[in-house]
Amino acid sequence: MSLGQELAPHLPFLRRYARALTGSQQHGDAYVRAALEAIVAAPQDFPRDVDARLGLYRVFERIWASTNDNDERADMPEGDREGIARARLARITPMSRQALLLTAMEGFTTEDTAYLIDTTPEEVGTLVADALAEIERQTHADVLIIEDEPIIAMDLETIVRDLGHDVTGVAVTRDEAVAQARAQRPGLVLADIQLADDSSGIDAVKDILAEFSVPVIFITAFPERLLTGERPEPTFLITKPFQRATVKAAIAQALFFDSATVPA
Repeated sequence: MSLGQELAPHLPFLRRYARALTGSQQHGDAYVRAALEAIVAAPQDFPRDVDARLGLYRVFERIWASTNDNDERADMPEGDREGIARARLARITPMSRQALLLTAMEGFTTEDTAYLIDTTPEEVGTLVADALAEIERQTHADVLIIEDEPIIAMDLETIVRDLGHDVTGVAVTRDEAVAQARAQRPGLVLADIQLADDSSGIDAVKDILAEFSVPVIFITAFPERLLTGERPEPTFLITKPFQRATVKAAIAQALFFDSATVPA
């Protein structure tokens, strides 16, 4: 099997991580392309002493670490999102965010995470603890849940409330979601892809975003379909079945990049 064939199954999930880390599909996918370009340019430098997924993320982390303390690449347009990110980076270090996302969202062990970010397992534990402490201090938001499966909706509602956020409502169809968003503007949306009556969470979110800006986390059992890098796709994505820690990390990261949550 060629190296390209080994890496292909892992690319969607690297895109998920990169988008969550940068708060942008455009920027995250650009970092993934840069990592792939580095592998193509010097395949002999690809880490072959570890499995393909770990090696791929290792190359990505080297690219990320080389970009001026995590400022965006020079060829990426600057905007408010980057200013927001820098403001929050003053309180939670990029390394802490990486450690949390790698363990909670990507499922790497403490040892593998230490390898990826060039530190020790003990330091990874400290970094994750620092990130979780910052989450506890994070500005709370009003959250709209768009989910038609009652058990999953209740689980999400519990997680959201345990994090200190308020739930504005639970919608099970596209029309309900739009109506609830209009009635009480949320600060964050958690949206399933497939809803009751065969409506789409993606369409519901498009309708909501047409009226006002709000960070969105999509929830799907088929993440690969929304992580192709070939069209406009979600920045934040949770895979079903999800872990509590994954939802917690995704919510924290989405709010991290949202201007509405930056304290005055």
